Amino acid sequence: MNQTASPLVLSSKPHFEILDGLRGLAAVAVVIFHFMEIAVPDYTKSFIAHAYLAVDFFFCLSGFVIAYAYDKKLKTIGIPNFLKIRLIRLHPLVIIGSIIGILAFAFDPMSRLFDTYQSKSLWMFIASCLMIPYAVVHERYFNFFHLNPPTWSLFWEYVANLVYAFVLIRLKNKVLWFLIVLAAVLLGYEAFKSGNLSVGWGGDNFFGGGARVFFSFVAGILIYRSNWRISSRLGFAVMGTLLLITFLIPYSDKTNFIVDPLVVILFFPFLIALGAGTNPTKKSGWFCKFSGEISYPLYMVHYPFIWLFMSYVESKKPSMNEMIIVMVVGVILLMIFAYLVLILIDTPIRKKLKKKMDSSLITTSR
Repeated sequence: MNQTASPLVLSSKPHFEILDGLRGLAAVAVVIFHFMEIAVPDYTKSFIAHAYLAVDFFFCLSGFVIAYAYDKKLKTIGIPNFLKIRLIRLHPLVIIGSIIGILAFAFDPMSRLFDTYQSKSLWMFIASCLMIPYAVVHERYFNFFHLNPPTWSLFWEYVANLVYAFVLIRLKNKVLWFLIVLAAVLLGYEAFKSGNLSVGWGGDNFFGGGARVFFSFVAGILIYRSNWRISSRLGFAVMGTLLLITFLIPYSDKTNFIVDPLVVILFFPFLIALGAGTNPTKKSGWFCKFSGEISYPLYMVHYPFIWLFMSYVESKKPSMNEMIIVMVVGVILLMIFAYLVLILIDTPIRKKLKKKMDSSLITTSR
């Protein structure tokens, strides 16, 4: 029996299963939100209009998980290996999403938009794979990553990971507290300027994404380093309900600039701390695990199909009842598709890359 451990495996740490479940729930909410943006463009009439705040929840959770996983071992594995690990974890789905995006764009049977941008499609694909913002399709709101719009948040996630590795890991909590107060001010200003926090994805709101990740990622780090874990027996059903409530808050131009930063600054950090101290029941444990596993694939592969849904709505003018059927079936099929992408493509690719990385480390250490 081979007892040689991987150079990167220092000690196993338990997963926060409730947080895994919440991440999956938030990803499903994002998919529903994106469908609803097309079916009901008026946010005030959408029942889930605040699900764009799921991105802030993701950023906060990411800061917590990264600090939990790497604060004590980054010095051991080194910054280059940390960045390789993060690339292996995140980037295969960036490329997979880009491939699905270019195929959906090129072969959309209900839209001729590709003909207009065919000469730029190669650059769009390259930019999407390399996560270089390239806002060119004005018919679709100048998304920075038209082929797969959610890539905008991955762009900022990468920035946050780089800043963590080179700067944040070295800072004491007192400095982080100063930064988080500064970030809260910037976030509040962004909400006031834009009217809400649905920013960072395209047009002229690029730097709004920076304000969002700045606060939430640092908040996540502080939650871990301050050991803010609120023990409870609430279970996943209650925790999931608490998260969903934030997405179901009625949309109002008069209050969004206040509600959005309050949710992000106060409620999401509380929810992360509460989730970190809550254990699922045996019945909900499997769901939390499955939900956590498909959350990232679902987030990264769903949007090209939203563009297809948009083409369908624009060309066929379906009734609301027809759109509801398409949306319900669409969400279910996308969850199945995300799981298949996970087990058939993403996981095998990551395993091969991880094995290759570990082998190179063993070779260089001899």
